[in-house]
Amino acid sequence: MITKGDKNKARKRRHVRVRRKIAGTTARPRLNVFRSTKHIYAQLIDDSKGLTIVSASTLDPELKDSIEHGGNVDAATKVGALVAKRAIEAGHKEVVFDRGGYLYHGRIQALADAAREAGLEF
Repeated sequence: MITKGDKNKARKRRHVRVRRKIAGTTARPRLNVFRSTKHIYAQLIDDSKGLTIVSASTLDPELKDSIEHGGNVDAATKVGALVAKRAIEAGHKEVVFDRGGYLYHGRIQALADAAREAGLEF
């Protein structure tokens, strides 16, 4: 039987493996995604400087009132659109997508698709 701790260990291993290959630069920052059971978080990171450029989550005051539950596809779509809007305002149109070791499915895919529709390229 696989427990929640085992699943998270496997996700972290996958994330380390992916992070060896991708890194955010000043020209093309990394769009990192983290999901919990109740919320989803996305941030644009410049790894060369060690800075978070912009971030968005289901806990943002802009979204908190319009989201009934932060752990669903609808909430992930709104977070993806918001992080893309903030990234473009900050002058970043091209990013590298870091799915955080999660499968590209469900909430992760919804966030990525919404970010692409809002104008981000990855």
